[in-house]
Amino acid sequence: MTTPLDELTSAQADLVARARTVAQEELRPRAAEWDQRAEFPEEQFQLLRAAGLTALTVPVEYGGQGLGTFEACLVLEELAAGCLASAMTIQMQVNGPPRVIARIGTEQQRNEYLPRVADGSVCFSIAMTEPQAGSDGTALTTTLTPDGDGFRLTGDKCHITGALRSDAFLVFCRAPDTTGPDGIGCVLVDRDVEGLQPIETEPKMGGRAIAEGIMAFRDCPVRADQVVLAPEKGSRDGARFLIRQFNPERCGNAAMSIGLARSALDDAIAYVKQREQFGRPIVEFQGLQWKLADMATAVDGARLLLWRAARTDVQGFPGIRETAMAKLAANEAALMVTSEALQLLGHKGYLTRYPMERYVRDAFGLGIGGGTTGVLRNLIAGEVTGVRVNQRRT
Repeated sequence: MTTPLDELTSAQADLVARARTVAQEELRPRAAEWDQRAEFPEEQFQLLRAAGLTALTVPVEYGGQGLGTFEACLVLEELAAGCLASAMTIQMQVNGPPRVIARIGTEQQRNEYLPRVADGSVCFSIAMTEPQAGSDGTALTTTLTPDGDGFRLTGDKCHITGALRSDAFLVFCRAPDTTGPDGIGCVLVDRDVEGLQPIETEPKMGGRAIAEGIMAFRDCPVRADQVVLAPEKGSRDGARFLIRQFNPERCGNAAMSIGLARSALDDAIAYVKQREQFGRPIVEFQGLQWKLADMATAVDGARLLLWRAARTDVQGFPGIRETAMAKLAANEAALMVTSEALQLLGHKGYLTRYPMERYVRDAFGLGIGGGTTGVLRNLIAGEVTGVRVNQRRT
């Protein structure tokens, strides 16, 4: 199973081919090793950096390639088909905070960070989730308090992807004495900031090579020039922006889900063609053929929805409805395809010496991060019906 290259421009097809070569020849052979060691694939990040893949979406004037969400998704699908952890090492570079800085950051912020994102010398994470603010992102309590010419940042963040490796963070916070969608904004914080406590991690089921950090900001100084979107009491602009800026990352998540599902499907097809039972290859059994048909349809359907979403542009970011549909379809395709593929491989699929059980573990995480499938359904229903139900108790 391959990405339909005939629907792409020659430049896009070349980009896919380059990413596919790296993924299959360099990433896939070592994916199990990084997963078992729960170790950041530093050498592979450096390889991706050298290949220019960290520079994909950085504007040309800051040393990047100036490509969009669509091209980033093409690359992420290929990388995830080889090694999900390696794809996630650049997800934040091409679809995360640098996109926000390029879109609404100051010229000083762009000059300070974007060239270093492009050359891979700085890694970013987005610090949004909190112990009591997951699906309800506007319940965050991290506060940015004025202090002389600058501010002080205090609060706790959790499940921050790549936090241990990151050099800088886009931190979502709020103005003092605000709640809910009122008074939300975001700031840039470097890893060495005073008051940032040692970052902790917790072992997890999948995506093991990309640790998720627990972060505690304790009266951290923030300069005025580090404020990307000022949190202002009485304003809901930050809450609206919080939702929009997440869409490139959600598209990237969908792309990685598709790459993961594609690998599981490829492995399953190869296996059922060579495995014989009852004197014939098991691919000839109708029950298994139907499973494969459903799996292939789910992968292709999710990709088409993603390509539609990645090509939309609403105030500089992919559309909410299109993105939510794409991520929902891709997350559920990854869960279904990896589970069915494991079953097709029988006990071999269950063994850790083969990659299938890792695919299943990784698929669950993609369906949680960046908005659960339940939350996505709420978003889609609101977009489709025009009836947006406030889940918050008032």
